[in-house]
Amino acid sequence: MAIPKLFIILPAYNEQENLPSLIKNLESVFERLSYSGHTRSYVIVDDGSNDETPKILEQYKNDIPLTIITHCPNEGLGSTMRDGLKAASKLAGEQDIIFTMDADNSHPAGLIIRMTHMILEGNDIVIASRYRPGARVVGLAWHRRLMSFGARILFQLIVPIPGVRDYTCGYRAYRAGLIKDAFKIYGDTFVENRGFQCMAEILVKLGKMKAIVTEAPMILRYDKKKGTSKMHVYKTILGTLKLILMFRFSRIQTQKFDEAGLESHS
Repeated sequence: MAIPKLFIILPAYNEQENLPSLIKNLESVFERLSYSGHTRSYVIVDDGSNDETPKILEQYKNDIPLTIITHCPNEGLGSTMRDGLKAASKLAGEQDIIFTMDADNSHPAGLIIRMTHMILEGNDIVIASRYRPGARVVGLAWHRRLMSFGARILFQLIVPIPGVRDYTCGYRAYRAGLIKDAFKIYGDTFVENRGFQCMAEILVKLGKMKAIVTEAPMILRYDKKKGTSKMHVYKTILGTLKLILMFRFSRIQTQKFDEAGLESHS
């Protein structure tokens, strides 16, 4: 079996203070993985940044394998994730691995090593989880913790997915073939939500495809993040509640899945 290539999708909006240290950390991790034969490629979606992010990305094009997608104006995380996943899935082979993570340096780059092994062990999706033994959250405000915990409970009650506790974290690894199949089934409606709740939308839709999902405990380091948060808290809460109700009472997504005639993607 060919050694999978690793694709890293970074949604970037005004991340001039965080990108250099994040890419430095990632490159250190990929140097270790290169001894196992893994190669890497970045897909960075600049979502209408008005700081020095575009210039920084242009500078990196000469140093790392990098695809840049530019939105102008800002379109939101949902469109950014959709375009990043679509671009990576076109570049990747069936058994390659696609990672998504925040570009603000709060997600530990070193966890990629464990997540890669967990995909190779047979999982279709690996989530970097805040809700597994060994996980820690450092530097996050109490109301943000409460919001994430509340969303977790609601999703587990209303749209449970085996193996999942953290529905909203953006740090994940996917088997590329699963993402390819998702675009065949859903097209651009694979990611319809513009806001941060798009991560739960992606997960629930892949769950309907019988994906095998597991989680790895993460040490989330908000204290390493520079700049202000891009999340609008109350807007995200309302969007999350709307999404949960949509999946609870609508059969639209299930119908799309059934019509595609795909029973399993593991």
